[in-house]
Amino acid sequence: MLIQVADGVLVHRSAFCQSNAVVLHGADGDLVVDPGITAGELACLADDLDRAGRTVVAGFATHPHWDHLLWDARLGEVPRYCTAGCAATVRDRLSDPGAPARVATMLPPEFADQIPLDLLGRVTGLPREASRIPWNGPDVRILEHHAHALGHAALWIPDRGVLIAGDMLSDVLLPILDLNRPADPVEEYLAALALFESLAGDVDVLVPGHGSVGSGGSVQARVDLDRAYLRALPDGGGDDPRISSAFGAGFLPALHEGQAERLAARRVQEAAPAH
Repeated sequence: MLIQVADGVLVHRSAFCQSNAVVLHGADGDLVVDPGITAGELACLADDLDRAGRTVVAGFATHPHWDHLLWDARLGEVPRYCTAGCAATVRDRLSDPGAPARVATMLPPEFADQIPLDLLGRVTGLPREASRIPWNGPDVRILEHHAHALGHAALWIPDRGVLIAGDMLSDVLLPILDLNRPADPVEEYLAALALFESLAGDVDVLVPGHGSVGSGGSVQARVDLDRAYLRALPDGGGDDPRISSAFGAGFLPALHEGQAERLAARRVQEAAPAH
């Protein structure tokens, strides 16, 4: 069910990992951001829009992870935008014949048979210099960074006071680092947090990719929580309350330990003298 969180901004919650799809009303139709996970949820979103007499004119994928690249034919054959970096990553990962089978291994077993992959990743990368989504609706500004994934984008809607954070600023998930890139993953994440912090005073509604929709005041609190986690991570720090929460009991402790171990190994390698 779509729930209004601001004027012309609605959110649809998924059962998978508390994922949030966002619908933004425009003059000619709606923009759908990260639309959902299971076929039933996507159908529910389409039904809600049909009942409201709304038409989808564009989509947006915040970053190139499978759970943000799904779509349903009932939402229409419309441009599904993303950053240029996101689009390049999607092409690299999905261009070979073995891609569907590889993606299938990433799906959570309890949802795997409910997730439609036929329209996965059919995105249109915007020009690298693009700073706004091209559509006839409220000004939607693209805040690109490289925390969590290359070409990740948050969306800032200034006249609604809404920040759509993608897979950032979650109250249930830890910061998840991209440890496969050469750049320092902690520094990249901290830079993205500083970007969000600069907007904190202007945000009225925060919509994370996963977790609870928050008020403007929650931006600073979540930045502080994530920053503390990241600064403690190189030393294996593990007192973040999300690690031991009921929500993530089945995977967050292992994810945290894996990140700490890989980051420690990376730091040792970087400190080793060159031969």
